[in-house]
Amino acid sequence: MRYLTAGESHGAVLTAIIEGMPAGLPLTGDYINRQLARRQGGYGRGARMKIESDTVRFLSGVRGGLTLGSPITLQVENKDWDNWSEIMSPEPDGRVEERVVTRPRPGHADLAGALKYRHRDIRNVLERSSARETAARVAVGSVARRLLEELGIKIIGQVVRIGGTEANAGSLNMEELTAGLAGSQLQCADPVAEQRMIAEIDRARQAGDTLGGVFEINCYGIPAGLGSYVQWDRKLDGRLAAAVMSIQAIKGVEIGLGFAAAEQAGSLVQDEIFYGQDGEGFYRRTNHAGGIEGGVTNGEVVVLRAAMKPIPTLYRPLKSVHIITKEPVEASIERSDTCAVPAACVIGEAVVAWEIAAACLEKCGCDSLAELKDNWNSYLLYLRQV
Repeated sequence: MRYLTAGESHGAVLTAIIEGMPAGLPLTGDYINRQLARRQGGYGRGARMKIESDTVRFLSGVRGGLTLGSPITLQVENKDWDNWSEIMSPEPDGRVEERVVTRPRPGHADLAGALKYRHRDIRNVLERSSARETAARVAVGSVARRLLEELGIKIIGQVVRIGGTEANAGSLNMEELTAGLAGSQLQCADPVAEQRMIAEIDRARQAGDTLGGVFEINCYGIPAGLGSYVQWDRKLDGRLAAAVMSIQAIKGVEIGLGFAAAEQAGSLVQDEIFYGQDGEGFYRRTNHAGGIEGGVTNGEVVVLRAAMKPIPTLYRPLKSVHIITKEPVEASIERSDTCAVPAACVIGEAVVAWEIAAACLEKCGCDSLAELKDNWNSYLLYLRQV
């Protein structure tokens, strides 16, 4: 299973092509649109979220509300295209010179990308490196999420830190977490901490600054045996870390205890193994490993966290250098958010859903949903009897 995305931030559309999704999966545009709306929400978002209202359009691979097994093409229109059609025109008679960017922003791909591809106009870099691209990835991840629902797997993300405020939500079970997130403006299950986070965001906005944070993804209903230890690129923890690190502005990923495990003795870090009769099978009383050992799921909840740096586009611009004249300048200003950690959490759910779905298909591969569920249920029965 694989996918590609294409499109620029101010281009006509964002497009994604998915290959390898089984036939017969119930799928609607409304289902994906709900996830796209979640990505655009959250306290601290910028002006562009008032312009865009993302919706998906299927161009191939879905008929009558069911996937066909052939490549799925998804398209998300950029509602602001009318204002950019000539500036972003692929034709040589456009007005591309009107919005040339020559002042690279620290923390973005601006300068490195311009040097790599020999661009004199940094807009050629920022249009693709923009986090706007993640709308396509959320659409793709929504298809994977829909597949996981058929297998009884649920993925829930929560924001656990914004700036200097940390939430107290680590001990919640799936039902408590779901209830705690209902109505949250920041995808945070701790209402007291959320109010402090909102106050921090307000102070940062007034100062022309930005805030980062940490989000956590919890994956429920995953059996032991997804992923593999036999090759480095088949280890599920490595694949999950790569997927989450590929999200714009993510600078760190940890699974389970993560970095905290390095500070403790081994006897306190490992999850002891027990066996329950009456069909319970093997289980752990702790989950320091975050549900993955040796690159393979062990049957516990898969838990990972990601650290997002503050968004580098500031309304109080930092020092930079003009890419052509080499004169000192202030960095360019583009429309930006004050805090996008809740949006990053939704994107994190999407990319994690994709990797988990891919691992499920590798374990119980097939061409149709019916065949997948037969193989999946057979494997679950084996785990209960072993």
